[in-house]
Amino acid sequence: MPRLDRARLSSQCEVCRQWAQAAVCGDCVSRFAAAVPRCSRCGLRLGLSAPACGECLRDAPPFEHTVCAADYAFPWDALIAAFKFHDRVELAAALAERLLAAVRASAAPPPQLVVPVPLAPARLAERGYNQAWELARRLAPAVGATAQAHLLWRPADSAHQAELGRLARQNNLRRAFMVDPRRRGELLGRRVALVDDVMTTGATAREAAAALLRGGAAAVDVWVVARTAGG
Repeated sequence: MPRLDRARLSSQCEVCRQWAQAAVCGDCVSRFAAAVPRCSRCGLRLGLSAPACGECLRDAPPFEHTVCAADYAFPWDALIAAFKFHDRVELAAALAERLLAAVRASAAPPPQLVVPVPLAPARLAERGYNQAWELARRLAPAVGATAQAHLLWRPADSAHQAELGRLARQNNLRRAFMVDPRRRGELLGRRVALVDDVMTTGATAREAAAALLRGGAAAVDVWVVARTAGG
């Protein structure tokens, strides 16, 4: 598989500030992104190895697997915030590379399509870029899939998810996503990797995956850089 694009010149590690060949050096990756037992369905960190967490056993989400690179904690929380909210788009390559390593180490089947969780038009105009797309477009060629930026739509804006509790997040996102009706043929029967930066309660992933399945996808997996400890 081809490698992700990244600068070859030496630079300082974003975490420990030592000189390195990558934005996050190998020592920091080993220390802060070590593999841990996770629910294969939602990516929640588990205390011991198990196929799924209790919640996924009770109420399985519409997606089949979740792959995540690390917990949403130091240093990834600060790096993702800088990438997402402070125009540090150059961090996309380093974050995508961590996620790619997790994908390659996982048992998730290879997708045909890689699709970002979309932003509503107003939010996209405000931010200037969709952080999920910056990840997805780097991941797709590395796994031999096609990246599709506009297959999944989020036509209307809504309240910031970070400001809401679990139930409010779910209500806020009901029918928030739709597949472009002109492109259903591209989706029909395909396995999709749905990419985002962070999974918190899983409400966004559930609604976006459900929209892809309604649009004709055969199966959806979720790929995220980081997973919070719980909803």
